[in-house]
Amino acid sequence: MSVEQIKVGNDNFSYVIYCPDTKKAALVDPSFDAAKAIEFIEENDLDLIYIINTHSHSDHTGDNPRVKKRFQCKIIVSAALGSQGVRMADKYVEDGEEIMLGELKLKFLHTPGHTKDSLCVKVDEEALITGDTLFIGDCGRTDLLDGNLAHMFKTLQEKIKPLPDYLTVYPGHDYGDKPFDSLGNQKEKNKTLLVTSLNQFAEIP
Repeated sequence: MSVEQIKVGNDNFSYVIYCPDTKKAALVDPSFDAAKAIEFIEENDLDLIYIINTHSHSDHTGDNPRVKKRFQCKIIVSAALGSQGVRMADKYVEDGEEIMLGELKLKFLHTPGHTKDSLCVKVDEEALITGDTLFIGDCGRTDLLDGNLAHMFKTLQEKIKPLPDYLTVYPGHDYGDKPFDSLGNQKEKNKTLLVTSLNQFAEIP
């Protein structure tokens, strides 16, 4: 399993997930400028099958059209977005749905809170790409359109915390003291994972 973390602009992260044996690849969140991701894909002779959007905000989806046109790949988003009547993708995945990328298993977790359509992507038993659901040391904001504080608390408690400690968390933005970390470390240090009630969660500065 290979995950390439790519910095875009000041703090956005894109990710190229690829299977070394088959060269099948997916680009998670092309962001507003996929130039570095495109360069990595072409230099490594990867076969880009999917664009995966962790949510629909433009700083994660902006360069979708260029990447799709260049590689003739399919766009994957949450089924929660499709249920809102938004038609921006080729495939709408349900919570818990799995697809194969070469020999890699990708599992999609619906993680509402930052937006209604937020997704996390579990890559085999090694990585968790969290978009704006979980950052290193924090979580995504819930005060934007489609954000919901109670949904975010439930997501963190019921979807994120039960996952294995050994997973590497790859966030959507470079907001923490490191670009990625183990989920186990985040369970011990991340203020949004340490609280145990919605009231405590709401009081986090």
